[in-house]
This record gives sequence, C-alpha cells and structure tokens, in this order.
Amino acid sequence: METAKIQELEHKLGVHFHNRDLLLEALTHRSYLNEEPSWHINHNERLEFLGDAVLELVVTEYLFKKYNDPEGILTSWRAALVNSSMLSEISKKIELNEYVLLSYGEKKDVGRARQYILANAFEALIGAVYLDNGYEETKKLVERLILPEFPRIIEQKLYKDAKSLFQEEAQEKMNATPTYKVLDQRGPDHSKTFKVGVYLDEDLVGIGFGPSKQEAQQKAAEDALTKKRWVKVS
Repeated sequence: METAKIQELEHKLGVHFHNRDLLLEALTHRSYLNEEPSWHINHNERLEFLGDAVLELVVTEYLFKKYNDPEGILTSWRAALVNSSMLSEISKKIELNEYVLLSYGEKKDVGRARQYILANAFEALIGAVYLDNGYEETKKLVERLILPEFPRIIEQKLYKDAKSLFQEEAQEKMNATPTYKVLDQRGPDHSKTFKVGVYLDEDLVGIGFGPSKQEAQQKAAEDALTKKRWVKVS
C-alpha cells in the first residue's frame, strides 16, 4: 500500500503509527494472503481478537464512570455500541473499505459479508492502535469515533434487540403480538439461508434473511420497524 494512502487513513483516524506494519496487518484480510502469498504481513485476526477486548474495556470504563444504572442496562448499552452493525457504520464513515486488503472475490461481495469484514477490520485497527500508541490514545480514538453514537442509541432504543422492540411497539400501538413464519430456506445443511416473514394478524409487515431462523427473525423485525416508521434500526 502506498505511503500516501497510509497517511490518509492515519489522518482520518487522528493517529500516527510508529510501526506502520501494525496498521497494514490490521487492514489485511485473510483472503488477501491467498492471492498474494508473498505479502510480508500477517492477516488481521489476532489483532481483531485484541481490539475486541480493548474496545469493550474502553466502552465499559466510560459507561461505568458516567452512569449509575444496573449491570444489565450497562451491558445492553455496551453491546449496542460495539456490535458489528455499529462498527460497520463507523467503518463506512471513515471509508475503511478503501483501505482494507481483500482478495478479488471478496472485493466483489458488497453485502452482509462485507459489513462483517469492515467491523472486524475496525476491531483490528483498535488492537493495532493499542499496541502502537497505548491505552490512552486508543481511548481517545474510541471517544472520537464511537462514543458520540451513544445518544442515538438511547433515543432510538438500539440497545434493545429488534424482536423485543417490535413486540413492545406492536402491542402498544396496535394491541397485536407479532408472529414469525419461515417463508423459504435454501442451501446445504451447513450453509442455509432462511427467509422469514413477521406478521401482525394476517398482514406481512417485514421480511428478513439470515443463516439461522433466529437471525432472520431479527432482520424481519428490523425491516418491520423501519417500514412502520416506529423506530429506525441501523
């Protein structure tokens, strides 16, 4: 990767790397090594493992010091701040997709799989910043990029899972309880994709897809919340 591009990302992050190999490692997806075996950098999965723990610590410390709410509430808030959907959003804001090193095949896939790749790369970046700059600089990065999302999480109730939230809204607004039905399932047993619909009475109000019935139900609830304009789910 060109030095100018590395500097560009450093500027977006507000972080200067002393060891830029750590930054390159954070950006290297496993698939890239399959096509570029001579690449001198490891893939980012170990840094992702570290970054996940550091990110959780920073967010936990922030919530613990700022709020006196019970553990269960703090846990829900933390989960909403560090889940893959939120990290994927943050990654898009800093255009991380322009810097992650992927195989040709992975570059063509811009769907759900890419969101996970970006979220994982962001966690790897957190790990790289921690190793290169220490905890305090990592904390500042999280404070700049992630913690400003917290008011939106509270306002839009994103700390509640979509199924629970949709059920609350449906019962309050329509005195109805949602039901879920599998509309379709495709693929071999080890790699199925489920299509699930959520209904209010006989009306199909949302559709979701996922590798399990549970995840497809969550996506269907998100779709229904958005279509009903009850809550915006990111």
